[in-house]
Amino acid sequence: MPPRDAPSLRAGGTTAPDEAAGLVVRAHDAPGATLVVRVDRVPAGTLGLGRELARLDPRLRKIAFYGAAPDGSLRYRFVQVLPGGGFDFRAGCGHSLLACVVAEGRPGPVTVRALTTGDTVLCEPEPRRADAYTLHFLRPPDAPGTLPTGRPRDRLLGVPASLVSYGNPYVFVEAGRVRGQAHLLALRAEAARLLGHPPHSALPKIATVDATPDGLSVRALTVGGWHPRLALTGAAALAAAGALDGTVVPPVRGAVRTPGGTVTVSARPDRVSVHHKRATVLRTCPLPWRIHATA
Repeated sequence: MPPRDAPSLRAGGTTAPDEAAGLVVRAHDAPGATLVVRVDRVPAGTLGLGRELARLDPRLRKIAFYGAAPDGSLRYRFVQVLPGGGFDFRAGCGHSLLACVVAEGRPGPVTVRALTTGDTVLCEPEPRRADAYTLHFLRPPDAPGTLPTGRPRDRLLGVPASLVSYGNPYVFVEAGRVRGQAHLLALRAEAARLLGHPPHSALPKIATVDATPDGLSVRALTVGGWHPRLALTGAAALAAAGALDGTVVPPVRGAVRTPGGTVTVSARPDRVSVHHKRATVLRTCPLPWRIHATA
């Protein structure tokens, strides 16, 4: 559930419990759908949903809470459902952020403030592609904190790697240095230790990069296994890494190959952009609210 210290996402709607529902939204390149909940439709006095929410549909591994701010932007908080039923409240998810924009149904452009990561993302409809958005992460790639260790390269278990925090903390390693998924997971655990994250948390994310004369190929892990394509925050982090001198990622321009197809990114001095992203509302989802009554 959204932490209690997030007043802009505090429950307090007047919706009756039997009428309150979330939306299940699928971003087209994501490994699964997101349960999207608008917080002003959460009944006042709602207790934490905990495991009941995760059990609604075992395929739902992502939950997004959002609400409208007085300035017209959206405030958004992401919750990752972990294997075994736990939750991680620290990660971000660009596909779930886009799911909130699509669930809200505004014509756009829409500015979203990601409360978990601190990102400001401008979601702009693309004029020549029906239902497609470009997401602009409005932070310079070379802003303080993009390289959390202060170095463009570190060594993880002897393997050169670039640790980048942009959208989410990411680790990039050259594909030729990795001996399979178990080795990649060990490198991720070492990076987690270096960054102060629990080794089995959702962060940092990790991906391999392979630069050839034909372009750049990327393969990434997500919670539960290989990502079918590349997380939206991973695409943003990749472009940010490519804009910095000395990382293992070469400059990234245009289409990047992944196992599931291409992802298109670009970088400018004031932002990183991920292009041609879509999401679709699949269905409504009744939620198991428990109302706390006081005398």
